[in-house]
Amino acid sequence: MRTKSYLLFTALCMLLVSGCKKFIDVNNDPNNPLTVQEALILSPVELNLASSLSGGALSPGPGMGAMLVNHYMQNIALNQPVPNHGTYWIFNVDLDDTWRNIYVTSLNNLKVMNDQATANGNFNYAGIAKILSAFCLGIATDYWGDIPYTEAFNGSNNLQPAYDSQEKIYKTIQQLLDDGIADINKNAVIKPGKDDYFYKGNMDKWKRLAYTLKARYYIHLTKAPGYTALAQAELVLTALQNGMLDNSDDMKMVYPGGAGEESPWYVNTLPVSTLVLSSALVDTLVMRNDPRLPYLVAKAKQTGLYNGRPIGSINISGSLNVYSLPGEAIGAAGSPIYVFNYSEALFLKAEATLIKSGFAAAGPVYQEAIRSHMTKLGVADAAINSYLSSRGTLTADNALQRIMEEKKIANFLSIENFNDWRRTGFPRLTKVPNALSDIPRRMLYPQVELTSNPQGVQSARITDRVWWDAP
Repeated sequence: MRTKSYLLFTALCMLLVSGCKKFIDVNNDPNNPLTVQEALILSPVELNLASSLSGGALSPGPGMGAMLVNHYMQNIALNQPVPNHGTYWIFNVDLDDTWRNIYVTSLNNLKVMNDQATANGNFNYAGIAKILSAFCLGIATDYWGDIPYTEAFNGSNNLQPAYDSQEKIYKTIQQLLDDGIADINKNAVIKPGKDDYFYKGNMDKWKRLAYTLKARYYIHLTKAPGYTALAQAELVLTALQNGMLDNSDDMKMVYPGGAGEESPWYVNTLPVSTLVLSSALVDTLVMRNDPRLPYLVAKAKQTGLYNGRPIGSINISGSLNVYSLPGEAIGAAGSPIYVFNYSEALFLKAEATLIKSGFAAAGPVYQEAIRSHMTKLGVADAAINSYLSSRGTLTADNALQRIMEEKKIANFLSIENFNDWRRTGFPRLTKVPNALSDIPRRMLYPQVELTSNPQGVQSARITDRVWWDAP
């Protein structure tokens, strides 16, 4: 494991210590202050969100949730005997660190940051804390459904907080985003600088991100009980009027690429993990003659061919060099992690337009979404136009499928793809050979919760649906 993992681990430990200050408040030691400046909380929280929660770093461990999602979505494969994670061999304890990462490392420290920033009048930091809290809550509830929030974060006053329904959590997410926007609109003087890895204190970009996140969480509820697709689509389109404007609004983490500073997917696919890209992912790009292939997928070192590993295969290769790894756009030591990108905003708009106005109206937005992603990667205009001539036309029969298939490529290895598949059924997936169950539709509740805070909903199986995932 490269030094990057240890640097991230150190950052997480610092956050854990600061986040648990309520439990160790004995004497005020001026050499070891218990109050940490907002700027010192923001940086490691952002690094954690990008590296572990989005990029799957430190897996097994905090990044396990993101890694499992990519197994479920058949993007990656292990060169290991079956059963393994790729064939849905999952235990409750596997999710312990992801749960702690979201609740202790992320949400608890964001609460500290929000409370402190609000008290200090640093409303830009408070706004960011609320936006990132909404983001982390969204990850948690989409993994598990019902989760604790209203009674959480009270320290020893309540060690067994009740779980909120997923519907209530979704309303909380929208309220946090609204409140974050309102905080930013207070135009406080103090803004983040270099401590803000994502936007360097550009509060306009933070507001546009918040509105685009609102659109994401609105679209998730198109099939939720008591909600209608049309009403949610109208909310999506309204939110996006204030959302991301272009690729420069991407929420991304840039990694320098030197020793100890490598991108998560570079570290994730080092030989010790035996992790490679799946044949399902690689073959799809090859079959479509997708010009993004050389950017997203690296040729196998041994053969010079694009070759993924079949998931669930009982044949173990003696060399990982016969398989493809992520390409330069995401798999190099200095590649960025896109936590949320502008292309997704356009695909959200395309889907909402399809629901409200039909496939003909959605077509131009869909094409713009594909073009935005290809342009970012550096694909030539001629290649873009050629691809759009074969994949750019929507019909009544193919519109939703095409939008979701192309969105998955633009959100390459993103955990959001799992949410899109569950609510739309696209891209079409079938369970892999030697699977132990049908394709999972959720995460198991972690063993740490089953032991310390037992709740009835924790009996959910990985094939059970969360509330919004209506048949």
